Amino acid sequence: SKLAALFEHPLYNIPIPEVTEKDKLFIVNPMEKFSLHSSGSDEWVSSSKAETLLPTGKTAYDTYPTWLKFHVGINRYELYPRRDPLLPTLLQDLATQRIISSVQKSGGTQLKLIMTFPNYGQALFKPMKQTRDQETPIDFFYFSDFERHNAEIAAFHLDRILDFRRIPPVSGRLVNITKEIRDITTDKKLAKTFFISPAGNVCFYGECSYYCSTEHALCGKPDRLEGSMAALLPDKTLAKRRSWRSPWRRSYHKSKKAEWELNPNYCAQVRETPPYDRGHRLLDLIDMTILDFLMGNMDRHHYETFEKFGNDTFLLHLDNGRGFGTHSRDEPSILAPLQQCCSIKKSTYLRLQLLATQPYRLSDLLREALAADPLAPVLAEPHLRALDRRLGKVLAAVGHCLAR
Repeated sequence: SKLAALFEHPLYNIPIPEVTEKDKLFIVNPMEKFSLHSSGSDEWVSSSKAETLLPTGKTAYDTYPTWLKFHVGINRYELYPRRDPLLPTLLQDLATQRIISSVQKSGGTQLKLIMTFPNYGQALFKPMKQTRDQETPIDFFYFSDFERHNAEIAAFHLDRILDFRRIPPVSGRLVNITKEIRDITTDKKLAKTFFISPAGNVCFYGECSYYCSTEHALCGKPDRLEGSMAALLPDKTLAKRRSWRSPWRRSYHKSKKAEWELNPNYCAQVRETPPYDRGHRLLDLIDMTILDFLMGNMDRHHYETFEKFGNDTFLLHLDNGRGFGTHSRDEPSILAPLQQCCSIKKSTYLRLQLLATQPYRLSDLLREALAADPLAPVLAEPHLRALDRRLGKVLAAVGHCLAR
């Protein structure tokens, strides 16, 4: 396994700083036990008398469902650890746990559902909108592109291979529209949008600002539909997140250009503006830029951080559905922050160099990682090959900076 060899490499074993109590997202009471009600009501109950209830040798933490262990493990430095023993179980849960509720997520330009499991775990479901081999038409603006379920799955694995670990775990899943959405939804607006197509397939379209209409309906075969299931982050009432507008945000206008596209010295003013004037925030943003360039994602207008950790923490790489839309062309403008600032983390640069070598070829690693997903093959081969070409361009951009 190339993937196993990669994670054994010294560059993937650089220790993170010691995690103190203030570096953890949640401080957990070690005596707090969660157990499933035996009444069949499928609810988690909490008991502070854990010592009298726990089987010998078990800690209260052992009683937590996997999604809760994932939330408890989040700290200032990483969303989940490199060698996370929970990851396979969490991905398995996302792919197989019984769905007991499906409601539409409010906001956004395209339809997304929040699905709930019997153990109170929740996932964000993005349905399949186009096939693996369809490319985004060249006349499409980036902001009118479809969100792709397979891009969400591939982005999670790519982010992990780059050792950023800033995207919540995502698994592919085949959902039964009738039993797992229509029959159990309590969302009246969503319920009104189901219909049977002329071909006899079950379809629905929900309510949203762009692609929610009969012309853009999502249809099963006859009621089976592919989608991505992403583990939800802790509720914002428990762990506040701050949304930051990217300094290299595009104009989202058909003819206007953003300031960074017109001013070659744009980075100098970014470096003087908080929070980019100190710490590693700018370097983290450049990491995100590299991830986006490799995926071909032009739609990174905002990013988020956990408010508790202030400026000294990682950026969350959420919403990656507009990646992997084209493999036949690259979008150099995505790399503007790297090219204009000529800065990159040394650890990121060394890992990128490693991923350009034969034993650790990036396309091979992602292919191997995606082979275990329930919806494999997740990406068409040309997308995997494009990664190696794009990685070469990132390294060339760093080379130009070094020459300067």
